[in-house]
Amino acid sequence: MTEILVLGSTGKTGSRVAPRLQALGHTVRSASRTAAGPGAVRFDWADPATWDPALAGVQAVYFVPTETLGLPERAAFVDRAKAAGVQRIVQLSVRGIDADGGVPDTESAVRASGLEWTMLRPCWFSQDFDAPDFFLAEVRGGTLATPAGDGREPFIDADDIADAAVAALTGAGHAGKVYELSGPRALTFAEALALIGEATGRELVHRHRDPVAYAADLVGAGYSAADAEAIAAFMDGIGRGEDDYLSTGVQECLGRAPRPFEEYVRETAATGVWNV
Repeated sequence: MTEILVLGSTGKTGSRVAPRLQALGHTVRSASRTAAGPGAVRFDWADPATWDPALAGVQAVYFVPTETLGLPERAAFVDRAKAAGVQRIVQLSVRGIDADGGVPDTESAVRASGLEWTMLRPCWFSQDFDAPDFFLAEVRGGTLATPAGDGREPFIDADDIADAAVAALTGAGHAGKVYELSGPRALTFAEALALIGEATGRELVHRHRDPVAYAADLVGAGYSAADAEAIAAFMDGIGRGEDDYLSTGVQECLGRAPRPFEEYVRETAATGVWNV
C-alpha cells in the first residue's frame, strides 16, 4: 500500500480524505500546523523547515495550498516533493480558474513537475453553511449577508471532493486530468437558506452586502486582508452570475452523480449544528 501525505488534514476536505485512505489500507501522514494524534506531522507553509520531514518517504501528496500562497512557495514545495521521491500529486484548486485560457499560474508548478498529477477544481462547498469559520454563526443568527445577491451557485459536497481526491490519489486513469466539480443544481443563497430553514423549522434570510464592506467584516472576524479580499471577490462573482453553471467532474472521476444540496441539509440538520 501507499504512504500518502494529506495537507490541510484538519480542513473540510483533508479531514475526509485521510480516514477514507486509511479505510483502504494506506498509510496516511496527516499534516497541519497543530498536528496531533497517530500519523500526524506538523506542517506550516510559513516554516519551510517543516516541509521535508512531512514529505520523507511518501509516494503521493494531497496538495492543499492556501488561497494566498505565493507561486515561489508552490514551486519550492513541488521541487522538494520530487526530491523526496513523491510520484503523484493531487491538487485542490478552484473551479473556473482558467476562464482566460492557458494553465493557471497557481497550478503551473504541479502541472509542469513531470509527476503524475490531477487537478480538482470545486466550486463553493455545501459545508460552508455549517463551518464555524464561515457561515455557521450567521445561519444560527437567522441572517446571512454576502455580496452574492441573487446569483446562483451549484454547491459541491465536501464528501464528493474527498471521494474524488481518494480516487485520484490511489486509482489509475486520473493522471493529467482536470476535474471541475459542482453539485447537481445551482441555488441562490436565499434558496439554500430556505432549504436549511425547512429542515430546522426556522426562517432564514439572505441579504446583500457590499464587497468592500464584506471584506472588512471578514478582517474583523480574523481573516487576513488578502484572504478577505479574495473571498469577497469570489462572492461578488457569484452575484454577477459567473458561477451559474454545472460541471461534470464528479461524474467523470467517480462514475456517479454528485450529492444534492438537499441531502447535505438533511444529514447536517440531524446533527443539531444549526440549532439555537
